[in-house]
Amino acid sequence: MSSLHDFATWRPLLRLVHAEHADTLAAPGGHVAGRISPGGWSVPLSRRPRQRGRASLVSDNQEQYDAVGLIVEALREEGGDGVSFVVEASSAAGGVRLHLIGTGSSTEPGIATAHPGTLLLADGALPEPVRRLPDPVPDAAPAPSADVTLLRRTLRERLPDAVGASEEEIAAAEARLGLPLPPELRALYQVVRGRYEDRADHQEPYDAIGCELLPLGEVYVADAASRQVPWRYAATKAVGTWPEDAVQGLVGSPGWIVFGDNGGGDRIAVDLTPGPDGHLGQVIIISHEETVGVELVADSLTDMVVHRHLDGRPVRRTERPPLVAHVNRFSLPGIEAAAHPGLEVLDLGVWEKEPLGLAPVFGLPRLRSLTACPGTLADPREIARLTHLEYLELPPAEWRALLDAGAVPAGLLAADIASHRQRDNPLRTVALANEILARYGRPRITDITVLEGTAS
Repeated sequence: MSSLHDFATWRPLLRLVHAEHADTLAAPGGHVAGRISPGGWSVPLSRRPRQRGRASLVSDNQEQYDAVGLIVEALREEGGDGVSFVVEASSAAGGVRLHLIGTGSSTEPGIATAHPGTLLLADGALPEPVRRLPDPVPDAAPAPSADVTLLRRTLRERLPDAVGASEEEIAAAEARLGLPLPPELRALYQVVRGRYEDRADHQEPYDAIGCELLPLGEVYVADAASRQVPWRYAATKAVGTWPEDAVQGLVGSPGWIVFGDNGGGDRIAVDLTPGPDGHLGQVIIISHEETVGVELVADSLTDMVVHRHLDGRPVRRTERPPLVAHVNRFSLPGIEAAAHPGLEVLDLGVWEKEPLGLAPVFGLPRLRSLTACPGTLADPREIARLTHLEYLELPPAEWRALLDAGAVPAGLLAADIASHRQRDNPLRTVALANEILARYGRPRITDITVLEGTAS
C-alpha cells in the first residue's frame, strides 16, 4: 500500500479537520471535503490571522502546512497529480471515515474542489473554440513599415557584440516548427540568437528589442494545444473575427510564432494568420491570463523594434448581438433578449423572477453550450430540444430531472455538475457523475479508497 493510502499519512490533517469541524461531523450526514495536489490545495481549515504590523508567514499556520505537506509528498512519490477527499464521522468514538477519490480517465479535474470536474463524454473531443482554425485572409500582406534591412541594421547598432544564428541553426528551427521563419523574424535571429551564454554583461536584449527574446531553439508555434485551456472555460467562450479586426479571436493558431516574453508571462509572437484589418507578420501578445484571443502590439517587427511602437492601434467596434449571452438579474432580462441565430453560449445566472422556459432558443443552429444556476429552468427536460448542444452544466437536481426523463442530449461532448462546494457531498456528486458517464458508455469514477481510524 502506498503512503497516500496509509491512514497515518492523513492523521495530522484529520486531527486539525476534526478539531475545527467537530459539530459538523457529529451531525447526521455531516461531512467536510477538500482537494490536494502538488501544485496547490484547498482544505477545510481556517488560517490564523497575521500579526499586526507584518505580512503573513508560513510559520503562522505551520501545523496545517506540515500536515498537507505529508500528503503532497505521498502524491509525488507515486506520481499522482491530485486527490480529493471527504471526511465523515465513523461509529468509533473520535473516529473518522476518510474517502479518497482519484481522478478518473473520463474526467478533467476541477480547480480547488473535491467534486468531480468536467465529465468527458467522447474520446478526444475538444471544445469548439479549441477546434476553430483561422479564417483564410488571402489578401493579407506585410505592413508598409516592415523593413528587413532597417531592422537588421538597427539591431546590429544596438547589439554590436551579439551572436547571431547560423543558417544551419535557422534551418533546424524551421524544420522543427514545420514552417519557414518570416523575413523579419529571420533577420532578428541572424543578429541575435538569444542564448543566455552569448550575452555580454553590458548588453540587455530586452531594451534593444522590446521584449525578452527566446533562444532560437525555444521558439514555438502557439497553436490551440499550446494554451491548454480547461474544457469548461473553453466551452463557455466564443471566438469570432470581424471585418474591423486586426487579429483573429482564436485560442491558438498554426501561424502564431512565439519568439519572446514581456517579462510577466505573456508571450510575444509574429502573426502569420492576421485578421481582415491586420498585416502579415504583425506582432501580437498572448496573455497568460486569458483563454481566448490576443492583442496587437505592432504592425510589424520593424515597427516594434525600430520605432518602439508597442501599443497596437485603436479599434472601432461595431455593435452586434453577443455570441455569449448572460441572463441574470444584472445583465439580459430574459432568454428572449438573448436569442439570435448566432448565439453560441447561454448562461443562466442568479435569477429572482419566475423560472425560465427555453422555447426562445429552440432550433438555434449554433447554440452549443448551456449553463444554468439552481432554479433558473422552468422545465429542465426542455434541454432535450437543444439539439446542437456540446456542453452542459447543471446543478444536481436538474441533472436528476434529465436522467429520470431520459432527456440527456445525445450529442454532448462534455458536462459539469454545478455542485455547491460545502453543502453538497462529493460522494453523491460522484454517484451522479457515474450515471451520466454510463449514459455515454464512458469509464466510471471507481478509484475511491475508504480508510477508517481515529483522528487523535
